[in-house]
Parts: sequence; structure tokens; C-alpha cells
Amino acid sequence: MAAESLAQTPALGSRAEVVVVGAGLAGLACAQRLRRRGVNVVVLEAGDAVGGRVRTDTINGFLCDRGFQLINPAYPEVRRVLDLPALRLQSFPAAIVVATGTGRRTLADPRRAPTMLPQVFGSLLRGGIGSLREQIAFSRWAFRTTSRRPSNFLTEPDIGWGQALTDQGIDGELRHRVIEPFLAGVLGERDGTTSHRFTQLLVRSFLRGSPAVPWFGMQAVPDQLAAGLTDLHLGVTVESVKPGLVRTTDREITADCVVVATDPSTATRLLQLPPVQVRPLTTYWHVSPDTPTRSGAIHVDGDDRGPVVNTLVISNRARSYSPDDRSLIATTVLGLGDQSTERAVLAQLEQIYGQSTRWWELMRRNVIPQALTSMPVPLQPRLPVALADGLVVTGDHRDTASSQGALVSGRRAADAVLADLGLPAMPREPMRA
Repeated sequence: MAAESLAQTPALGSRAEVVVVGAGLAGLACAQRLRRRGVNVVVLEAGDAVGGRVRTDTINGFLCDRGFQLINPAYPEVRRVLDLPALRLQSFPAAIVVATGTGRRTLADPRRAPTMLPQVFGSLLRGGIGSLREQIAFSRWAFRTTSRRPSNFLTEPDIGWGQALTDQGIDGELRHRVIEPFLAGVLGERDGTTSHRFTQLLVRSFLRGSPAVPWFGMQAVPDQLAAGLTDLHLGVTVESVKPGLVRTTDREITADCVVVATDPSTATRLLQLPPVQVRPLTTYWHVSPDTPTRSGAIHVDGDDRGPVVNTLVISNRARSYSPDDRSLIATTVLGLGDQSTERAVLAQLEQIYGQSTRWWELMRRNVIPQALTSMPVPLQPRLPVALADGLVVTGDHRDTASSQGALVSGRRAADAVLADLGLPAMPREPMRA
């Protein structure tokens, strides 16, 4: 938040109708919904800005999100809650570039990425990826995933996505060189154990939408959600919660309801909930004086020659992320990377892009221990948010591991609070065009 906004924030008192602990997407969505109902809401955030895991750092004019993150305007709750035109979204092509020892091949959706057809045809001339049998099997799976209603996925028996693809004949070169590296970046794992139900929901959103980043970075999303919250306090660490009481490092606040909207491990500790499995990721942000590729598509290494699961020149499509003609490259690896990992990353990026990385400069290394919430089998997309005695918990770990899940969870938490307060429920906001 801007300094002038903080200067207008009232002093933190000892009494509130509702206290929301955590100013990530779920907490902010909950607080805004309660504010519109006229409820007195106090939001406490331990960090120095709102957003939780959705943050952006400006380094020498470059916008480096904390991890490679995208917002998908196809998500229904995103269209209900956010003013998308105000975010000035910069979208990425519906395509993926697969780098191997024999060159780079582009796979794209011709309906949504028509300008990439020359690259696609060139790739086809060099030979397709995977057998015809596997390509047909994948096309059937993708068509079924995009054409069905999301609620239909939840009625099927659930297994890991790896076994599900094997059962459907997707088990060859296409899978190992394209599908697995792509899913590794969005699921945070390569062992195929994530729920097939959740994987289908996620892939469906990618195939139906155009993932993008805001002009001012992903930080613009929580900043927009926080607008109008007049009792939001940053740098406040909550030590414990119990029904009707929040204890910070220097005071106690009584409340009719308490909403815990923190990261999964903190929520587990504060509320003595069962532990939530999370998946760590590390993102390296490099600056190159030259453009290693003109493509704005995600690149994966089809030969699996190192730790990189995906990489892209983000400034090719998100021009605001670079202050000049230099290129900003975002590269993600699984787990907690360090300096030795970066050396392996740079060596692999030379193979992926086919250019030297000698003059690349590391702007930021984001090590994110709780980057993604695990979605194991069987998928449980609607865990209870109302606990007992006015305690409510929210976050994507109560729904699905996505911005959609975080925002839906925030709405559900707000509705639970309204019920506890004896106030009428609010209708959902209409989806914007």
C-alpha cells in the first residue's frame, strides 16, 4: 500500500466485529465482501504489503513477481471479483516451445494463437512429437477436458494424473517431452500423484482462457482487492487466536468472529488443524542484454537436461516488466534452489534457447517453500471453512490450489461469518464480460 494510504489507516484498536488474519487473495476477498455488507472488519497482515504469495518486487525498474505467476481471466470468480480492464492484462500465447537436442518445436492452439502458425508448420515439417496414436489419445483427453462442465469431473472416481494419462494411452514421447514438463510447473511435481480431477480443472482453464499478467505486475491484483479497506494494518504478527480473541505481539483484540486467512502452515499452527502438504518452487529472474528468442511462449526442455521445468522471456509479451530493451527471463525449478542450482539452470537455458547465457545477470532468486498447495487423491474441493465458536478459516487449501480457489474460499468464509453474525447472505457478484 502507498505511504499516504497507511497514514490514513486508523490506529489498531482492541475491539472489532470481525478480524481477518492475513491479507492474501482469500483474506482480502473475504474482507471486501463483509465490508459491502456493512460489517466492521479489521485486517491484520504480517508482511509489508498485501498479497501473501502474490507479490511483486521492482528491481532496477524490472518487475519480478515472487515466483512465476499468471492470472487467468477465464476463472469465474476472477471475473466476478476483479476489474480486469483496470489491470491492463498482458496475455501470453496459447503455445508451448519444446527444446530438444535436435532443435525447438512449437505446439500451439491455432484458434487462439494464429500468428504462431508458421512456427507450428515448421515444427511439423521437422516431425511431430509422439506417435499418431498418442496424439489422438491426447486430443481426445483435451477435448473431453475442455468440453465438460467442471462439476462433472467431481463425480468421477479420482486417481493420480499420471495413472490417468497412462490408462488413456498417453504414455510416450508427447507425454514425457511436453505434458510432464508443462504440468510440473503448474502442479509443482513430476511424479503424477496430483488428483486427476484437479489436473483436468486446471488444464481446462488454460485451454479456455488466456493467462496473463497485469501491467504493474501481479501485485496489482491484491492491491485492487485491498482498495477501500480502511482498517488494514501491515507489519502486525498474530501469535495466537481463539474464539473471540486475537493476540498479536503487543495487544489483544476481541471480536465476534475471527477469520484465519494465512498460508497453510500458519493456519495449521493457529487453529490446530491437520497439516497441509505444500510444494516448494524456486524462480530465477535473469536479465539479458539481448533477446534469446522472439517468442512469448513458455519453453520446456523435452530432453530433461537439468532442473528447469519451464522458462520464458516474459518481457516479450509483458513489455512493462522491463524498463528498457533488455529481456527479462523467468525460469522455474522444483524445490528449494540455491546458487549451485542457478549454475545448472544457466547451463540448461543455453541448451533450451540455443544462446550463451554468459552475460545474463541474476535479478532475483525467489525461493518459495509454500508455492503451491498439494491437491492429493481424492480431491476435496470444498473443505469446511466454518469451524466453531466464530472461528473461520480460508485459503486455497480449503478449496483448490489456484487464484480461483483462493477467491472462492474467501467468499465462502465471508458467508460463514455473515451466518455467525445472524446477517442475511449476499448474492454472488455477476460475472463481468
